[in-house]
Amino acid sequence: MAASTLVPPRGAGGRQEGAKAWPARLGYLSRRLNRPLTSYYLLFGSSALLVALGLLMVLSSSMVDSYTETGSAFSLFRKQITAAAIGVPLLLLAAQTPTKVFRAIGYPAMLVSIALLVFTSLRGQEYYGATRWLEIGWLTIQPSEPAKLAFALWGATVLARKEELNQLVDWRQLLMPLLPGCGVLVLLVLLGSDLGTTFVLLVIFLALLWVIGAPGRLFLAMFALVAVLVAIMVGVEDFRVTRLTSFLNPQADPYDAGFQLIHGLYALGTGGLLGVGIGGSREKWGFLPHPESDFIFAIIGEELGLIGTLLVVGLFGLLGYAGLRVASRVREPFLRLTAAALTSWITVQAAVNIGTVIGVLPITGIPLPLVSAGGSSLIPTMLALGILLAIAKNEPDARKALAARGPTRTQRALSWLGLDTTGRGGSSANTTTNQATNRSRPTQVQARRNRRR
Repeated sequence: MAASTLVPPRGAGGRQEGAKAWPARLGYLSRRLNRPLTSYYLLFGSSALLVALGLLMVLSSSMVDSYTETGSAFSLFRKQITAAAIGVPLLLLAAQTPTKVFRAIGYPAMLVSIALLVFTSLRGQEYYGATRWLEIGWLTIQPSEPAKLAFALWGATVLARKEELNQLVDWRQLLMPLLPGCGVLVLLVLLGSDLGTTFVLLVIFLALLWVIGAPGRLFLAMFALVAVLVAIMVGVEDFRVTRLTSFLNPQADPYDAGFQLIHGLYALGTGGLLGVGIGGSREKWGFLPHPESDFIFAIIGEELGLIGTLLVVGLFGLLGYAGLRVASRVREPFLRLTAAALTSWITVQAAVNIGTVIGVLPITGIPLPLVSAGGSSLIPTMLALGILLAIAKNEPDARKALAARGPTRTQRALSWLGLDTTGRGGSSANTTTNQATNRSRPTQVQARRNRRR
């Protein structure tokens, strides 16, 4: 009887080898992600790419309006690149600053933000029906943007101190003074008719409560309160109700309330898969309002296509993943709260802006972080990312890896200012304290000698 040989079907061997290769690839990716400074490099890389893409798209989307208004196609781009030139050193400086400095400036930053918002409500400049801008000499700022950063630092400082003192045993301790502080900022921002920033402040408030471990009933009660406040804020102003109804059915008023959303969708549809190319947008030629700020995502979709929009969404997703990874790995309460609050602010604001452009959320007027035009938004966001980078270096494994490298030139320069950065993020002070405590404690040998005596 002739022996028969089983011949595998064509392509089966390749499929089997491919199936066996997947666990190895996943294991390799897992090992790469478990490296000490993975969070740091993910944050830095995604932020750098978003800033670079933002500068390119601001240049492309603002050329027509800039030339019409000022006679120069680069006037708005010059302002944006100047803001980026200020934000980059601030980001790098914050990334090298000990984290104890951020905790120390929480209260002063909150007070300064409240003062600026009060001054804006009294002497601010009105544009497009909203009083959000404050002119200081030749400089025009929007104080509600840095107020997001100030509230995140202040809220993290308050809750971290209460947790360290074991005072978070009652729901009143969780909400006082966090809830009144948030209420003051929300009230002042609403005086300028800025619903988008109000929503972001409430998101930061809920993120802080979630991370600190608020009871489920309390968190749900605060979430319901936030929803009721948003509904009231929408209902008290006719133009907000109009925006909401136009979002639900933009074709009902295509020449007024639904005009911007309809042309934003036109831009996305025109781009297709690969886009019409950088500078080739048609909607920016006087059709789409604010193509460089609120609806810059639509211009990205038109000029870079679906691939470009997915790239932006992916970069924000990567940034959010890295920020939450940092928040879950650091041990100090202040660092954990700050990382979660800053990450929630940036990612939720990005999601709201993108949702607005694609027509699934009402128009709020908030910019796309790091991408939209506006120095008042770009600089505080880059500073917040610098703080996240500094916190990322306080992950346990990252501290060990950085300690093996030794201090950088920037850290040695900061030491001349009295900021000891040799411990990475303020841990040198803790190390000194621990050494002093260890010297004061008797060793086992000394304890035995004392007992013998």
